[in-house]
Parts: sequence; structure tokens; C-alpha cells
Amino acid sequence: MRQIALFEIGGLVLVSPPFAWASGVGLAHSAGLLAVLALVAAVWNGAFNTLFDRFEARLTGRRADRRPFAQRCLHALLFEGGLLLLTLPLIVWATGLGWLEALVADLGLALAYTAYALVFNLAYDRLFPIAPGAR
Repeated sequence: MRQIALFEIGGLVLVSPPFAWASGVGLAHSAGLLAVLALVAAVWNGAFNTLFDRFEARLTGRRADRRPFAQRCLHALLFEGGLLLLTLPLIVWATGLGWLEALVADLGLALAYTAYALVFNLAYDRLFPIAPGAR
């Protein structure tokens, strides 16, 4: 829960201002949309990370805090790809953008969050390592 909360709060602080400017939607409306997207992302984050970590542990015997850089990149890309599928319809509905414009906006969010997720998770795993034997 700590990881999810820290990730989403940091993401909102970093991404909200540029999204409001780029989407052309009012700041309050953008903040509301991004809060909903953050909630969707938080639920997806918990589900995806739990499944990915368990799958990786069974496949490699490795804990998440020992994940190599290439595996971290795959993790971030798979997470953001799934999130894109969940959030695109919400962006279309909430902003009135067409599907193509909303896709561009969502891809911009995905790129920003992919880079952020990579850096955040690397830092998080260094600050809060998983104890040996813990799952």
C-alpha cells in the first residue's frame, strides 16, 4: 500500500500541470480526471505488480528487489500498456477529445509515467528492500 500511495501522489504532482495545459481542459476538470486515472492506476498497480512479482519469482526464483534492469524495463512497459487500455476510454469520455487526440494524450501520459515508474521503482526497492525469505 505504501508503494502505491507514494507512486500515485508523486505522479499526480509531476504530471497534473502539463496535462492540464496540453489537454485544453480546465485545471479543476483535469485534476478530477487525473484523480480518477490515479485510482484506476492504483488498482492496476496493485494487481499487476502482485501478479508480475509472483510470476517472476516462480520463473526465476528472484525477488523483485533483485530484478535486473532489462526486466525492470519490461515490467514498466507491460504495466503502462495495460494501463493505456484501461484509461483511454476515460480520457475520451472526460475530455471530449476524439479517440486519436485522446490516444496521443494517453501516450504522453504513458511515456511520462513509464520513465517515472522506472526511476520510482528502482529508488523504492533501494529504500525499502524486501527481507530475505519474504514474499
